[in-house]
Amino acid sequence: MATAPGTGHLDPSAEVLAEAAAAFGLLASPARLHIVWALIQGESDVTGLAGRVGGALPAVSQHLTKLKLAGLVRSRREGRRQVYFVDAAAQAAVVDVVRLLVGRLAERDAAVPAPARLLRGL
Repeated sequence: MATAPGTGHLDPSAEVLAEAAAAFGLLASPARLHIVWALIQGESDVTGLAGRVGGALPAVSQHLTKLKLAGLVRSRREGRRQVYFVDAAAQAAVVDVVRLLVGRLAERDAAVPAPARLLRGL
């Protein structure tokens, strides 16, 4: 690890940066971000998630598989259902980033009329 000049802060290792980039890459999909947002609010099965995020069951299932493989989402069996959740303790940084970013954008969205939001992008 290198130290940033004049700051005394250590730069993260290449492995840490690669892991963070992979997590951000997975969350770059609006559907996966919505799934993670929903699971931060509370656990759910794939049917409940599909209804909430407006996706087809197979698509939501595929997104959950990717998120699970990356360690962002976990699951447990309840009878015949698979219940998905975000382990807030293990993924505290991701949970904080998603809550902060999505929460602030949602607040801004509610406060600014739609035409003004469109003009801001010009």
